[in-house]
Amino acid sequence: MTENEISKKVIGLAIEVHKALGPGLLENTYKECLFYKINKAGLFVEKEKSMPVIFEEVKLDCGYRVDLFVENKLIVELKSVESLTVIHLAQTLTYLRLGNYKLGLLINFNEVLLKTESDEL
Repeated sequence: MTENEISKKVIGLAIEVHKALGPGLLENTYKECLFYKINKAGLFVEKEKSMPVIFEEVKLDCGYRVDLFVENKLIVELKSVESLTVIHLAQTLTYLRLGNYKLGLLINFNEVLLKTESDEL
């Protein structure tokens, strides 16, 4: 599967989770539920995946953790905040750059509807 195919599937599953739970819960609740749905859909998913940082050609294990890592290709960062800010986007973009990944999703579950906020950031 390509990154786009994986992301389409994950977005659909995130919408299912959001419809079932609604907004207002802690991020961890959505993460656990989406992890379950992705796994149930037959995709390989890791939660709180530690990623090393390569700094000046040294691999440092004090790196970062992505909320969900799907099919070893897609980073999924979950939030449950009043609104996404540029720092949330920057965090996701930094994870993509550090891991040399092509695509990531930044999903805020604390919304009435899951939708794009890119025009608002």
